[in-house]
Amino acid sequence: MKLMIFGLGYTASYYAAEASGAFAQVTATKRAPQVETSGGFSLLPFDGASETVDPRLIAALADADAILVSAGPDEHGDPVLRRLAKEIAAAPKLKKIVYLSTIGVYGDHDGEWIDETAQVKPSNLRSRQRLAAEAEWLALARASGKEVYVLRLSGIYGPGRNVVVKLREGTAKRLVKPGQVFNRIHVEDISRAINACLLGPAPGGIYNVTDDEPAPPQDVVAYAAEQIGVAPPPEKPFEETPLSPMQRSFYGENKRVSNRRMKALLDFDLAFPTYREGIGALVEAGE
Repeated sequence: MKLMIFGLGYTASYYAAEASGAFAQVTATKRAPQVETSGGFSLLPFDGASETVDPRLIAALADADAILVSAGPDEHGDPVLRRLAKEIAAAPKLKKIVYLSTIGVYGDHDGEWIDETAQVKPSNLRSRQRLAAEAEWLALARASGKEVYVLRLSGIYGPGRNVVVKLREGTAKRLVKPGQVFNRIHVEDISRAINACLLGPAPGGIYNVTDDEPAPPQDVVAYAAEQIGVAPPPEKPFEETPLSPMQRSFYGENKRVSNRRMKALLDFDLAFPTYREGIGALVEAGE
């Protein structure tokens, strides 16, 4: 099988490195790659804002069995579909497409448990653009017969991107907003979910990809500090702490997101079912 990846952010880069053994060939895109190979996969240029598409990319797409889309949408919609919708729909070997989205599309649910049937009411532009992109990919599935999986990811962490790193750098904050909880997901578990979609029998559709335990953010910081033997930063009231508009928007949404559908249909075990296992593994690995 041959895999095409659009966009090499943190999660897709991790998966590209992990996926090289599961696929005979992995091709990924960047706006302007400095090299043509990296970490066992090939790199090709792709810029959704450009009017031209590299012919090598068209050829690779026509030969792909699966696609992973990590490139984010903009005010004009999904950049991949904007330039390549016809080619993707017509790709003869292509069977499965995974689109990485966010639980941010649900907006605020006052701390209640929700699943994939919950009302979507995104509270910021980024999440509204994600929701629109989801709809575009699901429409392509209906029109083309391709199997499309929309994975709504919770707060992503993993090697190099976690609270332990922030504690060591002195940038961790322990903000307290009463009743506030967040779901999280380790990047390795995202990779497991992607594999379950691309390599397994699961039906297409929308899946929440998240851990088992939504938790107050200050508890996670305190636990990480304990694991590495440092004093946690002092608790600070959320309302009294200067934050960027993006940081503040995260705290404006409060929900507990269920992963029941993911577990039932994607049928894989979480390596890190809560933040405790995830942080413990990161500390053990030397983060």
